[in-house]
Amino acid sequence: MYAVIKTGGKQYRVAKGETLQVEKIAGEPGDSVTFDEVLLVGGDSPKVGQPVVKGASVKAQIIAQERGKKVIVFRMRRRKKYRRKTGHRQFYTQVEITGITA
Repeated sequence: MYAVIKTGGKQYRVAKGETLQVEKIAGEPGDSVTFDEVLLVGGDSPKVGQPVVKGASVKAQIIAQERGKKVIVFRMRRRKKYRRKTGHRQFYTQVEITGITA
């Protein structure tokens, strides 16, 4: 059984036991989270939501709160002596899927 969930403006295909990195969710490692925006529940008889499946949810456990790799942001205007170099590290939450209820 698998599900397609929406969190942080992105969609993820998840199954029980999988580990994935999503946009930052409030909570400490070891806390339990529930994703209520379930767009599809697949398996023997798939259920497609319009836009979400009623009564469906995905439970997960927070494993870690992390930051991604640094992305360099470089801006330059040619012939104007304008250069700006900054960096950005995005916050992520690593979660493990513990259950899918349809």
